[in-house]
Amino acid sequence: MTRGFRTVRDGVTAFALLAFIWLIAAKLNDVPEISHSGRFHAADGDSLAIGEERMRLKGIDAPELAQTCERGRARWACGQEAKRLLQSIVAGVDARCVGTERDRFQRLLVVCHAGGTDINAMMVRQGMAVSYGSYGDEEAEARSEKVGLWAGAFERPRDFRDHRQDTERPGGVRGVFGW
Repeated sequence: MTRGFRTVRDGVTAFALLAFIWLIAAKLNDVPEISHSGRFHAADGDSLAIGEERMRLKGIDAPELAQTCERGRARWACGQEAKRLLQSIVAGVDARCVGTERDRFQRLLVVCHAGGTDINAMMVRQGMAVSYGSYGDEEAEARSEKVGLWAGAFERPRDFRDHRQDTERPGGVRGVFGW
């Protein structure tokens, strides 16, 4: 066998092996898309429900329902306001939410559209949710225009949840964060 033939044979074998691995990886990532359409109900500022299905808007994080924020030295119920905004967006229109994965609470992680508008992006652009891995441009726009949460002081929803869990544990720091 000539040296050139072995090199070509080894190259073809390596290419075939890589193609086979790529096909296996593609098949493993071939998760079926789950889609829901219709009239949704807002459970909070970043969660929707339709029938028995619970969904979380992917890439965003809205204030918790019990969370308050500050604007002009006054406290306001930003968590409740985020829920009201989301409900107003989905009320009276047929929306479509699509996802392929679930969070630790088994909620489908979705991107939703209504009338051609990305609902996830709208919540961030209106300043009623922060970017959580996506929608950085929309957050920068809301921040620069000082809308919603960005019009005053607020604790990021993730931090609020972490602090709330601390207060519920024995020896927690209840009262330090003002709720």
